Amino acid sequence: MSSPYLLALRGKLVVVGKEPDGDSVRFVPDDPALLRRLRRYHKIVPARDGSVQLRFEAVDAPEVHYGTAAQPMGADARNTLLAWIGFRDVVFDGGQPNRVVSASPESVPAVVLSAGADPYGRPIAYVLVGDGGLPEDGTWTLVDEALLARTLNARLVGEGVAYPTFYTSTPQPHRDQLRALAREARDQGRGVWAVDDTAEFELKDQASIEPDGQLILPKLFRRATDYLKDVAGGFRGNLADWLIANANTPSRSENDLVVVHDDIEVPLSTLLLQRNDRIRFQADLLDIVFVEK
Repeated sequence: MSSPYLLALRGKLVVVGKEPDGDSVRFVPDDPALLRRLRRYHKIVPARDGSVQLRFEAVDAPEVHYGTAAQPMGADARNTLLAWIGFRDVVFDGGQPNRVVSASPESVPAVVLSAGADPYGRPIAYVLVGDGGLPEDGTWTLVDEALLARTLNARLVGEGVAYPTFYTSTPQPHRDQLRALAREARDQGRGVWAVDDTAEFELKDQASIEPDGQLILPKLFRRATDYLKDVAGGFRGNLADWLIANANTPSRSENDLVVVHDDIEVPLSTLLLQRNDRIRFQADLLDIVFVEK
């Protein structure tokens, strides 16, 4: 079981010249050497300004830039997160609409709580902003119920700005707490839950799931987007067939392993039932946990 003790790193969040989204921003640690205490630290490659891309623990916001593809509510999620962090008057590049050219202030102090990075070198993190009672730099900190409730992650889930997306690396008490927040948000139809179509959606083409189309779980959106590209290139088969065909690619497996009801481990492909252009996701989004790669 993953430990609820995480390393606290003090620093600042930055967005100018970056492409933030609803569940990821760049972070400049005050003491970069502390990154070496994280699991998979060798995967972390800071940019020239010392910033690293964070992956917010346990949340997945609608995509604002998956390549050239985007989802409904992606821009809303990004703008909400930036406002909660404390960035104001954010201006985006007209030629590169996801790149920030100016914001006030240019950086915001923050504390990141992390145990390690993902395979792409992004520290998997809870993020805290604000004053008072924040952990000291370099301390292994118990992320209990009260501290977790203060994170931006919990707020994103509780307000329905992002989907909860749990991994086996997420401590079980954190999953339970965030799952309860997500269930309340869903019951009240907040944010993504007001329009979520993951349970059954139509996939005729990319427009089906882009900003004027249906909103589905972002991880499934990314898989569907890559699948449609291969269909355009000649692939024959449905989405589940494509996941199986790409289960052992050199870069990564597209057919994620999923634990359902904290009990049964199955490939993602087995949860999809497709009839022509209609796809049914045969699990409750709040009852699944992805196996961390």
